[in-house]
Amino acid sequence: MIEFGKNPDREWIKQRLIGVSVCILFVFALLFLRLVYLQIIKGEEYRLKSEKNAVRLKSIKSSRGLIFDTNKKLVVDNRPSFNLKIVLEDAGEVKKTVRKVAELIQVPFPELMDSIARAGKGAFYKLITLKDDISRDQLAIVEAHKFDLPGIHIDIEPTRHYIYKKSAAHLLGYLGQINYKELKSGNYPNVKTGDSIGRYGIEKSFEKYLQGKRGGRQIEVDANGRTIKILKTVEPVAGLDLNLTLDLDLQLTAEKWLENKDGAVVAIDPNNGDVLVMASNPSFDQNDFIGGISQKKWKALILDPGKPMINKAIQAEYPPASTYKIITSFAALEEKHIDMNTTAFCPGFLKYGNRVYRCWNKHGHGEMNVIDALTQSCDVFYYQAGIKTGVDALAQYAMGCGLGKKTGIMLANEKKGLIPTSAWKKKRYNESWQGGETLSIAIGQGYNLVTPLQMAVLIAAVGNGGTLFRPRIVKTIEDSHGQIVKKIDPEITGGLPASKETLNIVRSALLEVVQGDRGTARRIRLKNVEIAGKTGTAQVFSIKKGEKIDTENLEYSLRDHAWFICYAPADNPVIAISVMIEHGEHGSSTAAPIAGALIEQYIKNKPIEETLTD
Repeated sequence: MIEFGKNPDREWIKQRLIGVSVCILFVFALLFLRLVYLQIIKGEEYRLKSEKNAVRLKSIKSSRGLIFDTNKKLVVDNRPSFNLKIVLEDAGEVKKTVRKVAELIQVPFPELMDSIARAGKGAFYKLITLKDDISRDQLAIVEAHKFDLPGIHIDIEPTRHYIYKKSAAHLLGYLGQINYKELKSGNYPNVKTGDSIGRYGIEKSFEKYLQGKRGGRQIEVDANGRTIKILKTVEPVAGLDLNLTLDLDLQLTAEKWLENKDGAVVAIDPNNGDVLVMASNPSFDQNDFIGGISQKKWKALILDPGKPMINKAIQAEYPPASTYKIITSFAALEEKHIDMNTTAFCPGFLKYGNRVYRCWNKHGHGEMNVIDALTQSCDVFYYQAGIKTGVDALAQYAMGCGLGKKTGIMLANEKKGLIPTSAWKKKRYNESWQGGETLSIAIGQGYNLVTPLQMAVLIAAVGNGGTLFRPRIVKTIEDSHGQIVKKIDPEITGGLPASKETLNIVRSALLEVVQGDRGTARRIRLKNVEIAGKTGTAQVFSIKKGEKIDTENLEYSLRDHAWFICYAPADNPVIAISVMIEHGEHGSSTAAPIAGALIEQYIKNKPIEETLTD
C-alpha cells in the first residue's frame, strides 16, 4: 500500500482561511461594540442631538412702503437694521445665554428678559427679538462670540428711516412695536412678534397700505440653531408707497420760522383741500422711536412744557380771536342785521349793562362800516353786530363754516373745538346765557375754541368762493413698480353759509387788511402778489373789572396768542394759510410774516399759470 503524506498547499490555504476569518470576526466585533456604545451607552444623548437638527420655517420681514412729498421727493424710506434675536429652544440655559449677551453688548439684562416675556408662552420655537437696531460695534461683538451663544441670531431687516429729522413729524408719525393684545386681535395679519406698526400720524392712518406681506425661508439648522442649508425661499412683498400732498420745501420753511416758537402752521390748496404744510412746534425726532424709545427720552418729551407730542395743528384748541369776525360778518349780513351802509361809531369802548367793553384801539376807530371794521378789526362794531345777531345764530353760522366739528382729515385724535350756544351753557353749567357773553363770542373770545386746521379750511373756502373741502394728505397709493393702486380724490364737504354778495363784501375787507393803508397786516405786502387775510390776538386769561395789567412785563405763559389766516393771490388763490403762535401777542407782527414768507416762496416756485393747469 502506498502512503500519501500531507499536502502542504492545502495546509497553507487552510491556515490563511482561518486567519482571514479571525480578522473578519474581529472587525465585526469592533463594529458591534461601537454600535453598542452609540446605541446604548450614548444613545440618549445622540437622540436628543438628532432631534435638534431640524427643518424650520423662517419668516422674512417685508419692506415698509415709502413716503414721498407732492413733488416726488423721498421723505421716509427704509435702511438695513441689525436685530438681535433668540430661539429659546436652541438657547440651552436661557437666562445664562441672555445674561452673557447683555454683558457683551452692555444692555441691561432685565430689558432683554422683558422682550422674551412680552413674546408670550407660544414663542418657544420662534425667533424672539431681544433688541432692534443694534450698533455695528455690538454686532461685531456678538459675531465674535457666536459659538458661545447658542440660539442667538442676527437678522438684517429693513427698518424705518425718517430722512428729515423732526420735519413733519406730527403729520408723518412714527412706529412702535406691536403688543401681544394687538397681535391676537387679528387686525394685523402680516405682522409678527417683534414687528412695528404705525402709532401716530400717517404711519398709523395708512398702516394697512404701508405694511407689506412677509415672505418665508425653509432652512435646515444644527443643534445650536445655526443654518446649515437653505431649502426654499418665498420672497416678501413690499408695502405700498404713498404720494403725499405735502410740499417738503414749504414745510421746511415753515418749520424754520417756527424755531424757538410754540405753535402751528397749516397751508392748504384752496382748490382741492390739499395740505401743503402741517407744522407743529416743538417737534420730535421719529427716529428715536425705532427699536423702542429710551425712558429718558420719553420722559423728556412728556414733561416738555411745549408739549411736543401734541399735533397743535389738529389737537390744540385756541380762541379764534378776531379771525372769528369773518363768521360774525357772515351772520350779521345774512340775517340782515347790517348791510354795506350800516355804520357804528367806535369811541374805543362800549357800555353794555354795568360793564364797559374795550376796543383794542383805546382811542377808538370813529365811524365804521363792515368793510372798515373788518379791515381795522374794530371790536366795538362787532360787539354791536353780535348783540343784534345773538349767540345761537352766530353758532349756526360758525358750524356752517366747519367750526365746532372735525374737518375729517385722515389723522387720528383730531379735536373738534367748541362753538357755544345758550343750550350748551345750560347743559354744561346749568346757567342761563348772559348777554355780555355774546359780545365776547362775537370777537372770537369767550368759550370759542378752534384748531389751526379748521381755520385754514375756513379761510381756504372764503378764498375759493365758498367751497369747503375735506383736507387731503395723500393723493395716490402706488406699488413698487409705480402703478397706482388707489387714488384719493378731493372731497367737498359743504359750502359756506354766505351768499355771493356777502362773500364779496368779506373778501373785499380781507384784501384791505393787507393791501389797505389802514389794514392790520399791511406790513407783509408783497410786490407782485396781493394777499387777503385776517389778524387775531387771542386772550389767554380774563382781566377782571377794575384790574390793571402791566402788559409790558407780563409773564410769558399769560401773553396773548397770535393768529393770522390768509389766502393768495387774492383774486384767484392757490394757497391758504393759518398761523397760530402761542403767546406771540400780536398776529400782525408775529404770525403774519410767517404766512407772507410762505406765500412768496410758494408762488415763486409754482407760478400761477402752472397751478391753474393742474
